[in-house]
Amino acid sequence: MKKNILIKMNIVFAMVILFSNMVFAAPSSDTIKVGMTSALSGPAKDLGQSMKEGVETYFDKINAAGGVDGKKLELIALDDQYEPLLAAPNMRKLIEEEKVIAVIGNVGTPTAVVTVPIANKEKTLLFAPFTGAGILRKSPPDRYVINLRASYAEETATMIKGLLSIGIKPDEMAFFTQNDAYGDSGYAGAMIALKAAGYTHPELLPYGRYARNTLNIEEGLVKIISAGKPIKTIIMVGAYAPIAKFIKLAKKEYPNALFLNVSFVGTDALAADLGKDGNNVIITQVVPYFNNSLQTVIDYKNDLNKYFPNAQPGLGSLEGYIAAKLFVTGLQTAAKEKKLTREGIIDVFENMRNIDIGIGETISFDKNNHQALHTVWPTVLIDEKLEPLTDWSVLVKEDKKH
Repeated sequence: MKKNILIKMNIVFAMVILFSNMVFAAPSSDTIKVGMTSALSGPAKDLGQSMKEGVETYFDKINAAGGVDGKKLELIALDDQYEPLLAAPNMRKLIEEEKVIAVIGNVGTPTAVVTVPIANKEKTLLFAPFTGAGILRKSPPDRYVINLRASYAEETATMIKGLLSIGIKPDEMAFFTQNDAYGDSGYAGAMIALKAAGYTHPELLPYGRYARNTLNIEEGLVKIISAGKPIKTIIMVGAYAPIAKFIKLAKKEYPNALFLNVSFVGTDALAADLGKDGNNVIITQVVPYFNNSLQTVIDYKNDLNKYFPNAQPGLGSLEGYIAAKLFVTGLQTAAKEKKLTREGIIDVFENMRNIDIGIGETISFDKNNHQALHTVWPTVLIDEKLEPLTDWSVLVKEDKKH
């Protein structure tokens, strides 16, 4: 009899402990957790920190206005140093331990190679990653990946079209990329664009590479120079520090060449590093940074000054801000429709049509379209100032001037 009583007491005690642990382990009902794994330190830290800053700026604005459905937004950002081996466990921690509703603004293609499969396996939305790589743009798209920005293929196609319009021939082009999935993605986009323009063997054009998270660009530069071609332009897919070093050295060999970069390079950091060596450096952008007539651009600058008064406006944080605004639009709709769950928010996004978030373009999604924007905005560095490049012929005039 006593033995049975002791057994029952132990069972009750164990159930009390289990229930207590469940209560304390449950996510707070007054917050909506959103994750991010990004380069917050290391050679690409400016990219990750800027994206995080933009997302937090908009989250702070929403929280100050009462949150989403009365719940405050909490961004849990983990540092992966732009390395896949760190990004994978970060992604699992955010999903399994932190119980985030989604992950937003992850930076980089090599990290996406490992985080996308995790998002798909764990059925958790990866929203607006800071990369234009094809791995995030499958056809039909992965249910758990939704993009904001134009692809690298669209950026390099814009470059090729612009260069051909001012008389630069494919045989006068060269390529320099990071030796990983990011570099491969941008390079592949350029190859497709050149073939579409009628050039049959673009893979034979001079091509140099460098290792991720290093400044070892010399071997790649030598490979381009040793091809012995009359280079007038070099299309680059890399991060700002090695790219800046490459441009400074390459300009000694090709002083009048045009140097083109995709948006991921980190425009602000690249411009600061290059200084006077920045003339004729072109960077394609995926957000409308210069259009101060757009309401979201105006709001971004005002909110950044309010919540991060020591920060300077930049393209990276603007992208983060726009991503956060679109994401919160989805959360607000999901809350109204009682679908504020991991699966529910994806259903909401796939039914979005002609949404205006104040950037001059309406946004629509469906099951076969998980990319918000396809526009590319080219910019150019002239006399240490970044300017919109609306007329590629100005590059010919600048070449004569310098």
